[in-house]
Amino acid sequence: MALDHATTEFLKQLAETGGKPIHEMSVAEARALSASLSEMFGKGPDLARVEEVSIPAEDGASFPARVLTPDGPPRGVLLYFHGGGWVLGDIDEFDTLGRELAVRTGCTVVLPGYRLAPEHRYPVAARDAYATLRWAAGHLPGLPIVVAGDSAGGNLSAVVAQRARDENGPAIALQVLVYPVTDCDLDRPSYLDPENQLMLTRDAVSWFWDHYAPDRAQRANPDASPLRAADLSGLPPALVLTAEHDVLRDEGEEYARRLREAGVPVELRRFDGQMHVFFTLVNVLPAGADALDLVARTVERHLG
Repeated sequence: MALDHATTEFLKQLAETGGKPIHEMSVAEARALSASLSEMFGKGPDLARVEEVSIPAEDGASFPARVLTPDGPPRGVLLYFHGGGWVLGDIDEFDTLGRELAVRTGCTVVLPGYRLAPEHRYPVAARDAYATLRWAAGHLPGLPIVVAGDSAGGNLSAVVAQRARDENGPAIALQVLVYPVTDCDLDRPSYLDPENQLMLTRDAVSWFWDHYAPDRAQRANPDASPLRAADLSGLPPALVLTAEHDVLRDEGEEYARRLREAGVPVELRRFDGQMHVFFTLVNVLPAGADALDLVARTVERHLG
């Protein structure tokens, strides 16, 4: 179906700014655009507690994280890895979404500021994501853990779930993959469909990969392209959200299919009439609120 009215109007307003496409921008320009979009989201709901912490990285460095705790006893811990192609985004840009997730799910939400490319290329983001899981298990013990993220953050969530299984790491109760990057193949039909070249285009995804993993051989590793893992059995239950008009649609849905074939409980929901980033445009696109409600219901079902 066609893009919904709210998305069409949003894209018209964006086009009026006259900006160039992401793949023609410098990293600094793209980061500035990402930050400017977050100004539309508003503050988000008040919480019982907000704490700034530092998480030790596997290489001896550290990176920041924000812990968002809602009122009442938390149902669990939700680690939210933000999108942005491993290049864009930071904690502040996703604070409103994190607050919404905390209130709607009843979970303590951890927003890690994992290190970004090109300053920190593959596999730094993947290793920082796993360090976040280990930190949460140690510092917020006794609570079930959900790993979640959008786009590149969905990629990191899937990678963390696979590594936790393979290394007998902290238990994960649920993985929430929002239009995740699962593969480095940019020739799937959803990448080539002209109707999907919207806020995220095939050229933009290529630009992100070039900054994150310029060595093309490395992109096929399962901790970069989790769809290429030989075995997907034994992974946590998954909620996979995709958008109809998204270049990442096919790889997200294929990952859901392969999880099912491996015996993993999966709920797949395609949001018709939506584009990439609809989930994170909090208070901008109405479908994002519907998706948040679905995430909240799924978390409640799995964590009780």
